[in-house]
Amino acid sequence: MLDHEQGKCRTGTILPFETFPSRRNKCCLSSLPLLSTGDVVDIYQREFLALRDRLHAAEQESLKRSKELNLVLDEIKRAISEKQALRDINRTWSSLSDETKLKLWNITNKNVLHLPTIFHHLPHLLSKENSLQPAVHVGQGRTGVSIVMGIPTVKREVHSYLTDTLNSLISELTQQEKEDSVIVVLIAETDTQYTAGVAENIKTLFPKEIHSGLLEVISPSPHFYPDFSRLRESFGDPKERVRWRTKQNLDYCFLMMYAQSKGIYYVQLEDDIVAKPNYLSTMKNFALQQPSEEWMILEFSQLGFIGKMFKSLDLSLIVEFILMFYKDKPIDWLLDHILWVKVCNPEKDAKHCDRQKANLRIRFKPSLFQHVGTHSSLAGKIQKLKDKDFGKQALRKEHVNPPAEVSTSLKTYQHFTLEKAYLREDFFWAFTPAAGDFIRFRFFKPLRIERFFFRSGNIEHPEDKLFNTTVEVLPFDEGRGTAFKYHRTSDGYIQIGAFLKGVAEGEVDPSFGPLEAIRLSIQTDSPVWIILSENPEDSCTEVHGTQPVQGKNKQLVM
Repeated sequence: MLDHEQGKCRTGTILPFETFPSRRNKCCLSSLPLLSTGDVVDIYQREFLALRDRLHAAEQESLKRSKELNLVLDEIKRAISEKQALRDINRTWSSLSDETKLKLWNITNKNVLHLPTIFHHLPHLLSKENSLQPAVHVGQGRTGVSIVMGIPTVKREVHSYLTDTLNSLISELTQQEKEDSVIVVLIAETDTQYTAGVAENIKTLFPKEIHSGLLEVISPSPHFYPDFSRLRESFGDPKERVRWRTKQNLDYCFLMMYAQSKGIYYVQLEDDIVAKPNYLSTMKNFALQQPSEEWMILEFSQLGFIGKMFKSLDLSLIVEFILMFYKDKPIDWLLDHILWVKVCNPEKDAKHCDRQKANLRIRFKPSLFQHVGTHSSLAGKIQKLKDKDFGKQALRKEHVNPPAEVSTSLKTYQHFTLEKAYLREDFFWAFTPAAGDFIRFRFFKPLRIERFFFRSGNIEHPEDKLFNTTVEVLPFDEGRGTAFKYHRTSDGYIQIGAFLKGVAEGEVDPSFGPLEAIRLSIQTDSPVWIILSENPEDSCTEVHGTQPVQGKNKQLVM
């Protein structure tokens, strides 16, 4: 029998036995055969190797369990964080608009169908983060107005009408109207040098309007437009025209997206138009007088996309419809298709459809805007479109000039004579002037003149201006006053001013006394025809009859 305290057999030979748990069943030691020293060593080695394997396996199992526990811990931390974030979101969720909630729902929920966005129609926008941000943004960002007017403009090969268009729109606004409207000019070009130049020119010409918030200038990101080289030709249009009308559709979308949050109504205009007096109040009142809110388009011009008013709330729908088919059809067709989809019954005839559309598309007469451009934004295209419902254009304004004999060395074009211009019947239009040509006004009685104002060119022909032309006066008493301060011509006239950018204005030195005549003298040859029109400012358009030598100071306006 084994002596457990000594661990020895009666024979004195030491036997191996396990003092730790073993997978093997224990056996009676008395049954083990007597072993030699070498056998004992082998047994110990095998047992230690088995122990090492079991320890290594236990270590690997422990590492695995540790990783699993770390993952569980991370999940617990993330769940706690999401729960806290959800509490924060729930505090503000009720204040979000339905549109914002819908967008968040589409983003965060994987188990619902996603609604289409602009990126579905223009997937290239996803490649650039700032593709929907204006590259140029000039203005105060005014919002909360009644009417927003959008004007897209592009680089024209021959002549730009933008400045004249802005002058016409702004000059016909009252101060109250200027505070309740915004004019947004979209320079629809990606040439950064060109867009910066146009924006700077507008800032220079209209600093007060920019500073007050009435006028804003933007341009799209260079990454806004897709690759136009892959467009499919359609409706017999050549590829260049398809590209032009496709880009035009995107320009309108960009403008509408920018303008929709600024005001109640949005009016689409073009960059080559002239406006009638009181056009803004007329449009606003017409919109407010509609018996219902079912209308979708109010038209204030019968031409193209000029003078079309929309409710700002409808712009999202209109933009989405245009984006779906911007490569397929021009804008005026797409607008008509929107109306057809909304109210026309395919089972009814065309007359029924027209009657239904008339409830959504309402025309105001007479037209408030006239198209004056001749050179289209499509290169090489000449268009002489005129709105017959606009009536006679206000190319000249009423004023009264003192009786005088008028004469000129210029060759008059058709019936546009200097006499008619001076008598308020028309403007003066003449062929290209040469150095030495003149326009003269000789008063029947010597007259005191306080100010003079001459404007050349008009909204239809802004390039027909006087250049390098001086304003000269002939005093009745040649020996009077301070005439020695001024340059005197060989025939006794005194130079008191000159044309700058087609306009000459200034005060007449009172020391000259009464004047016999005023003359415009052309100093150099000109490459263009000339138009002599009049001052557009109401405060300077009237001279009340003739005055003798003893009379009041007056103004000569042309």
